[in-house]
Amino acid sequence: MAVQQNKGGVFFVYGYGGTGKTYLWNTLSTVIRSKGEIVLTVASSGIASLLLTGGRTRHSRFHIPINLNEDSTCYMDPGTDEAQLLEKTKLIIWDEDPMHHKHGFQALDRSLKDVLSSNLLFGGKVVVFGGDFRQILPVVQKGSRQDIINASLCSSYIWSECNVLRLTKNPRLTMGTPSYDVEETRLFAKLILDIGEGNIGGPNDGVATIDIPDDLLIKDLVDPDRAILAPTNEIVDEINDSLLKFFPGDEVEYITSDTICGSEYINDTVDTALYSPELLNGLRISELPNHKLVLKVDVRVMLLRNLNQKEGLCNGTRLKIISLGTHVVEAKIISGTNISHRVLIHRSPLTPSDKK
Repeated sequence: MAVQQNKGGVFFVYGYGGTGKTYLWNTLSTVIRSKGEIVLTVASSGIASLLLTGGRTRHSRFHIPINLNEDSTCYMDPGTDEAQLLEKTKLIIWDEDPMHHKHGFQALDRSLKDVLSSNLLFGGKVVVFGGDFRQILPVVQKGSRQDIINASLCSSYIWSECNVLRLTKNPRLTMGTPSYDVEETRLFAKLILDIGEGNIGGPNDGVATIDIPDDLLIKDLVDPDRAILAPTNEIVDEINDSLLKFFPGDEVEYITSDTICGSEYINDTVDTALYSPELLNGLRISELPNHKLVLKVDVRVMLLRNLNQKEGLCNGTRLKIISLGTHVVEAKIISGTNISHRVLIHRSPLTPSDKK
């Protein structure tokens, strides 16, 4: 109704994993596009955008700045192609919103008001957000619990204008699941939901404890259909080292550059002995990969950079290693919309950002 009446409005579809949010987004966009209207579908991550028909990341579509503050605006001006596209747009769908900083939504709001010459929220456009606040919230470096909550969409002035709709049924339990797996799927869905709600385990010196099912132990994670989300990079390294031993074949090591780039702080007069290769190789920087990467053929890996969205190479794409060259890794995509596509991944120059 909001789209048909062209009166604008902001909605938030709140549903945990498996309740059909992606199906809803694609259904809405298909119905409206079948009438010749324009729908913009975006997501807060590259891997989520691949599941949307015509999906893009929010930065790619709206030119939202990487480093945000409370006064940020999107890089778009009235009269440009982007502005004309937004003027004709009937609906904006934004998935996986809880993981994005509220300043990004507010930047889009300010920019749409400017581009569309309207004082209405988001320039009078119908905007549908969606996600689950039980999952990943915005990352605030060295931030406290209060800082993270304050950075969430629910702490923005936009939230008070949202019409919250809820999805409560998990269709995966009744559709496409063999009858003999329904009960197992139901119990697993309940386990995940209870973890998100904090209704599992018990307090242990202020830390909640969770009993991990036997089929989710490390030795069973070699199954290519399984993945694990670890809380810290140190635990990720430990798990990767343990799982790599289960795969046959020889290991191939890839190392990064261990030389110092020239800068105004480092020149010929500086004693380079202070920056030995051993020191550089031991650095652990959150925004950069470790110095050494060890791989084997048939190992499953996850891409951590948005390299080529059209080819399905986004942050979060899972791949199976096919061959290991000196400068190139050949792999097959095993997740998303480009499953079975063979791709070549080459070395890439990376530098840390200036974000503090």
